[in-house]
Amino acid sequence: MGNTENKMFCFQCQETAGCSGCTVSGVCGKKPDVAAMQDLLVYVTKGLSAVTTRLRSEGKEIEDYVNEMIIVNLFTTITNANFDKDSIIERIKNTLEKKEELFQKVTDTENLPEAAIWNGTEAEYEAKASQVGILSTENKDIRSLRELITYGLKGLAAYAKHAAALAHTDGEIDAFLQKALAATLDDSLSADELTALTLETGSYGVKVMELLDKANTDTYGNPEITKVNIGAGKNPGILVSGHDLRDLEMLLEQTQGTGVDVYTHSEMLPAHYYPAFKKYPNFIGNYGNAWWKQKEEFESFHGPILMTTNCIVPPKDSYKNRMYTTGAASYPGCVHIPGGVGEEKDFSAIIEQAKKCQAPEEIEHGEIVGGFAHAQVLALADKIVEAVKSGDIRKFVVMAGCDGRAKSRNYYTDFAKGLPKDTVILTAGCAKYKYNKLDLGDIGGIPRVLDAGQCNDSYSLAVIALKLKEVFELNDINELPIVYNIAWYEQKAVIVLLALLSLGVKNIHLGPTLPAFLSPNVAKILVENFGISGIGTVEEDLENLIG
Repeated sequence: MGNTENKMFCFQCQETAGCSGCTVSGVCGKKPDVAAMQDLLVYVTKGLSAVTTRLRSEGKEIEDYVNEMIIVNLFTTITNANFDKDSIIERIKNTLEKKEELFQKVTDTENLPEAAIWNGTEAEYEAKASQVGILSTENKDIRSLRELITYGLKGLAAYAKHAAALAHTDGEIDAFLQKALAATLDDSLSADELTALTLETGSYGVKVMELLDKANTDTYGNPEITKVNIGAGKNPGILVSGHDLRDLEMLLEQTQGTGVDVYTHSEMLPAHYYPAFKKYPNFIGNYGNAWWKQKEEFESFHGPILMTTNCIVPPKDSYKNRMYTTGAASYPGCVHIPGGVGEEKDFSAIIEQAKKCQAPEEIEHGEIVGGFAHAQVLALADKIVEAVKSGDIRKFVVMAGCDGRAKSRNYYTDFAKGLPKDTVILTAGCAKYKYNKLDLGDIGGIPRVLDAGQCNDSYSLAVIALKLKEVFELNDINELPIVYNIAWYEQKAVIVLLALLSLGVKNIHLGPTLPAFLSPNVAKILVENFGISGIGTVEEDLENLIG
């Protein structure tokens, strides 16, 4: 085994140390012991997936609870989601118990991977984790492809979990997710076979984002053009961060008539675009910016904060006692609100604390406009097509993805400022915070920044592109006047990228750095087959992409 020392190695996010790997402690704040347990949780989840895949091949049904366990396990290991070693160990135990129970139902146990059979005790976890980490795959290209697939599946699992919270599931997606996870343990698969599986993962990424889009719109209506208040009110408030709309809905229901206001933060901003959320009089607006600014913004908010998913920055002691987690998210010392997929959660503790807090301190004033998901943009299709045909809109620039703390990300602000006035930015995800408060104006009433929503709403951008291809009667999506300059940070961005590749999108610029988990040979495949490239200077890229 390559990683036999009990040493951390993690390179799943864009901020990984030296763009090669975190080996002492995570840049995200994750400690080596937590990283080890996350490695083991991924390993045992792959083992469980190998068992469920074998059972399916024998014609046996897999219960919903097992599918949910697998997607939440993967979500738990996404960057900035769970820093709580005890809660991860609990998930490992439950997974091994369920795997052992299902293993007894397997008729043909031939050629199952070691992960499907291993059933160690907690005393063995640390030693086992040191043997099954990323570096246990010695061939760099096989390792790179396995990790690319695994990270894509983590992103896919996150989106599947959000859809499941709204009672939308798809057995075909669950079966693929588990089959692909198990395949990353199969030493007989060649680099070519793993490359094909990577693209198949992308095609299921499109399916899961379509499923989540349907879940969100069936439940909350189609997003519509909305002006969102970015100031603060006079009442005490609760700040909701992360991505889970169902958690937000439950909290809003429970705060009615309490005198407590509710605000969104970072990736929760797009909740304001859905018609169903507009009925709550205490849903005040969006407070702050992207996730990485939370230390200062949570301080000035004064009230409790609910982290519904990933994007936790290790909290300062000054507000740690008013930060709560739920779902896959957890942080030691912060109260965790229990409740599984589809269960009603009790947020009374947060509400009671909020009542005793002072109102948020206003850090900015005004409004921002969003709500340009596919249904809204297609309602404007005639206007947009006319603007393209007349030459008023020369190009659309997809600048979706993630934000992060690296100074190199100011590139995206400068790039947006430098774009000619006949270009329109299509965005989704927290990357928008690099330019959504700039005054970039509009083109014939069409704002120059069209925000489709959360990172998963990158699906909307694909739907818009495919519709425009049809309207302009083009044979190839790459003939459209659309260019891609995407920022990435974590594993949900990986599934979005793979989804775009599976749709045939080429010449994507990806930054601020290319993923550390791409070996030179795997990066070469992506460059040669899809034209993927990194970013250069703002001036060079404006010239290359816009001309």
